[in-house]
Amino acid sequence: MSRPLSKLLFKGISGFPAACSSKIVSGSFYQNGMRYSTSVPNDSDTHDDFKPANKFDGSGLSLKELVEQDVKDNPVMLYMKGVPEVPQCGFSSLAVRVLKQYAVPLSARNILEDPELKTAVKAFSHWPTFPQIFIKGEFIGGSDIILNMHQSGELKEKLKDIAVNQEKSA
Repeated sequence: MSRPLSKLLFKGISGFPAACSSKIVSGSFYQNGMRYSTSVPNDSDTHDDFKPANKFDGSGLSLKELVEQDVKDNPVMLYMKGVPEVPQCGFSSLAVRVLKQYAVPLSARNILEDPELKTAVKAFSHWPTFPQIFIKGEFIGGSDIILNMHQSGELKEKLKDIAVNQEKSA
C-alpha cells in the first residue's frame, strides 16, 4: 500500500514545473523582454573548483554601486525571492503578477543568491522586507503597496510613460 502511494505522491509532485527542473542557470539573461539574474547558491558539499564564482567580483562594482546602477538603468527594478518566472515566495509572486499586467520591461534580481546583495538592497532602500520595487529610480515599496497602487489606478499613471516608451522603441 505504501509503495503505490509514494509513487503517486512522487508522480503528483513531479508534475509541477519547479519540481521537474533540475537545470540551474547561472548569470544574467533576457526572456520575454524581462532581465533575470540568477546563480547557483554555494553548496558546502561541493569542491571549491566547482563552486560558482561571485559574478559581482569581476565587475569592479561594489554591491552598493551595483544596486544603484540597477535602479538607475532599469525603469522597473524588482529585488525578489526567486525570479519572475519562478517566484519563491507569495509576496514576490504577487508583485510579479501585478507588474506583468502593465506590459512594461521588468528587471529582477534574486536576493536569495547572495546574502550580501540582500543586505545591500536593504541598506539602499532603508526597507527591511522583500520584494522591493523601484520605478524610474524611486523606491516604491513591496507587493502590498504595489497592489494598493494598482487598485487605486496610481500604478497605471506611474507606469504610463514606461509603457509608451517601450512601444516607441519596438
